[in-house]
Amino acid sequence: MLKYEITGGVRLKGKVRISGAKNAVLPILAATVLTQGKNIIRDVPHLKDVEVMIEVLKHLGAKVTFTGTVLEVDTTGLSVYEVPDDLMRKMRATVFLMGPLLGRFGKVRISQPGGCSIGPRPINFHIKGLKSLNTEFQEGHGYLLGESKSLVGNEIHLDFPSVGATENLMMGAVKAKGTTIIRNCAREPEIVDLQNFLNGIGARIRGAGTDMIKIDGVEKLQTIDYTVIPDRIETGTFMLATALTNGDVIIENTIPEHVEPLIAKLKEAGVEVGCNDDQIHVKGNGRLKALEVKTLPYPGYPTDLQPQIMTAMSVAEGTSIITETIFENRLKHAEELLRMGAAIRIEGHSAIINGMSKLYGAIVEASDLRAGAALVLAGLIAEGKTVIHGGEHIERGYEKIDEKIARLGGQINRIVE
Repeated sequence: MLKYEITGGVRLKGKVRISGAKNAVLPILAATVLTQGKNIIRDVPHLKDVEVMIEVLKHLGAKVTFTGTVLEVDTTGLSVYEVPDDLMRKMRATVFLMGPLLGRFGKVRISQPGGCSIGPRPINFHIKGLKSLNTEFQEGHGYLLGESKSLVGNEIHLDFPSVGATENLMMGAVKAKGTTIIRNCAREPEIVDLQNFLNGIGARIRGAGTDMIKIDGVEKLQTIDYTVIPDRIETGTFMLATALTNGDVIIENTIPEHVEPLIAKLKEAGVEVGCNDDQIHVKGNGRLKALEVKTLPYPGYPTDLQPQIMTAMSVAEGTSIITETIFENRLKHAEELLRMGAAIRIEGHSAIINGMSKLYGAIVEASDLRAGAALVLAGLIAEGKTVIHGGEHIERGYEKIDEKIARLGGQINRIVE
């Protein structure tokens, strides 16, 4: 068991460097399956989810070494096309391997994926799209078996701009015969990063970042030395932590364009935000002003920063309304914030928040990754000590969050029981 103990009331000051993006590195690691040889991936964060993906790659037959932030993946000896059930249950991102394994072996066997309990995230979009690429699926007792004698390009229209499905279909189409066009694509920066990686190994893809991606299938691929983009959700979390504590922090290794929706909201709330190349300077300017926030697919406000801004609005001046449109169960953190003195009322998919003058330390539970981050932020501003159980959820997506906060002056301890 892992928990964090935080004593609130300290302004965060200094500089913090953002790690490589979790949501970019996981599909990129899956994509190495398409190659034969050694790929070097740089700026890889040390996260629980990355550890699981490494376990999966090793199970498939890859040789993996992780030194510092550099990950070397040698896929020459891959011989297995099945992702084991225990690893699928640990992390739903292992579903990304469907497309690459079909491209490598023409076969893939998986069970239902696991991950955070923030609502149903069915893989039907993935399966429907891969069927369009000439794959047949058979469902057994708790598993899916996909087989394709020859992947063939096709036109695919996603019913919803799913990030995972977009990425899986991109990887599945790389070695398909002919041309694949994916419409109503997700537009997240991590999809652009995956396109850049795939094109670097010899794929022919264009359109990532728009709602239509075109992939011309290729026969041969090569290996690559590649650096992943910075994590925009970690960036946003530290921006909100700074604003909440009325701090003054320079956030380094960022791409400001990736967090524009949050920058706009913070400025609306009265926070000073300045951008310069790969840096964002955030400076608190007194009590935050209330906001209306609605989560949307990129380039809208990200669902992965909704719990954190709820914490911010719990102490803002006035009444805020936050509406979650992506995941139906992603308001669970409100219950824990209530323990700390927040005034939040849930109505359907919306949270109505009456800003309080302060929060109070309490014993709380992180139900998922981003809810855990929201509770860390709450602990930083609460009066007294906050104990957050379920810290293992937080470490699925934040590299050494305790050390980074401590370097900014925050009083936080990581405790393993």
